[in-house]
Amino acid sequence: MSDTVRPRRSALFLPASNARAIEKARSLPCDVVILDLEDAVAPAQKGVARAAAVAAIREGGFGPRELVVRVNAPDTPWGADDLAAFGDVAPDAVLLPKLENVANLSQARAALGEGPSLWAMIETCAGVLGLPTIVAGAAASGLTTLVAGTNDLARELRCRAGPDRAPLLPMLAQIVLAARAAGLVALDGVINTLDDQAAIAAECAQGRGYGFDGKTLIHPAQIAAANDAFGPSDDDVEAARMLAAAFDGREDEGAIRVDGRMVERLHLEEARRVLALAGAIAARTSSAVGGPAV
Repeated sequence: MSDTVRPRRSALFLPASNARAIEKARSLPCDVVILDLEDAVAPAQKGVARAAAVAAIREGGFGPRELVVRVNAPDTPWGADDLAAFGDVAPDAVLLPKLENVANLSQARAALGEGPSLWAMIETCAGVLGLPTIVAGAAASGLTTLVAGTNDLARELRCRAGPDRAPLLPMLAQIVLAARAAGLVALDGVINTLDDQAAIAAECAQGRGYGFDGKTLIHPAQIAAANDAFGPSDDDVEAARMLAAAFDGREDEGAIRVDGRMVERLHLEEARRVLALAGAIAARTSSAVGGPAV
């Protein structure tokens, strides 16, 4: 599956030290499972969590779900050991917390070798300001994904984000802009609400409106809303099919009339992306191992 159309609607964080959560994740309808060694794990459990993550990767059983490990930062007592553990075991990707410059990427790549892809959490003021140089180093380092770290960013900014996340919106837009400029995936930050489905759906819709490809999550109860928001709707798919069909045999034309409006080749490219994503989601559903339909 092309990395540009791989579904990443829902990326669920779970503590790597929690064996029960890892087992449950193998049957959840999320697109991505992120085994967390950082925020969700107490200092005394860091080594246990690392060993558990290695064991989970070796055991497998996650089906089509993308498997990512969030390591500790390199300036912590656990960061170097974390990176050393996952070069050979090779999850799909390693998520680097609090990434602030391209040197951080180069260091991680050197420690991991040619193994997993790199994902970067942009969750500090310096990280936001460093986005142009970070994405400029994406190809050389194997960086494929930017993840908004909204909780840490709000803390460092000392802002009160509120339900509308207004103080964070300029930074979220910068993360999406940087990702698109470099052809990377962009994932929205977590929402701390667990029981208010309307609030969860609203924040997912907001992230989708800003152009994110999916959302990071902290609880299985948030998965359905993320999958709904970041996957193409039936209407989206039908409109994309209509547009693609209208261009069939007319690819040499720059603009054509479809359903009472003028559309250009850029609209055709987007329609093809929507159809590819819908096809990838359907394939993921049919190949899910032990999990419910998504």
